[in-house]
Amino acid sequence: MTKMTLGAHPFLLGFEQLERMVEQAAKSKDGYPPFNIEQVSERAYRITLAVAGFADNDLSITVENAKLVVRGAQEDTSEERVFLHRGIAGRQFQKSFVLADGVEVVGATTENGLLHVDLERAEPEQVVQTIQINKR
Repeated sequence: MTKMTLGAHPFLLGFEQLERMVEQAAKSKDGYPPFNIEQVSERAYRITLAVAGFADNDLSITVENAKLVVRGAQEDTSEERVFLHRGIAGRQFQKSFVLADGVEVVGATTENGLLHVDLERAEPEQVVQTIQINKR
C-alpha cells in the first residue's frame, strides 16, 4: 500500500509548495524565545515574542520568501563585567513563521520585554472565470 501525501492527492493540484511549507514548519522545534499567536480580528493576527533583555536595535524582522523571520542578537559585554553567577542566557535566536498568501506585516512594537508583530490578511478578490468550450 502506498502512502499518499498531501501534494499527491488528485484533487489538490499545484499544492506541492504547501506540503513543503508544512514540513518546514514541523522541523522548527526550538522553543526559544517563547511566543504567542493570537487572532485579533477576522483578518488580523498578532505574534508576541518574549524578548526580555533585547534592545530594539538587537532585533530584526524581515519577510523572506513568504516567511516572517525574527532575529535577535545581543552584544557580548561579559568581558567588562564580573559575574558571581550567570543564570540569564544572552543568546542569539532566529524564529521563522510561514505566511499564507495575502498576509502582510503591518507593524511591530516592543513593550515590557515583549515584541509584538502585527499581521493582516488582505480581503480576497472574488474572481469568477468562464471557460469557453471548443468543439473539435
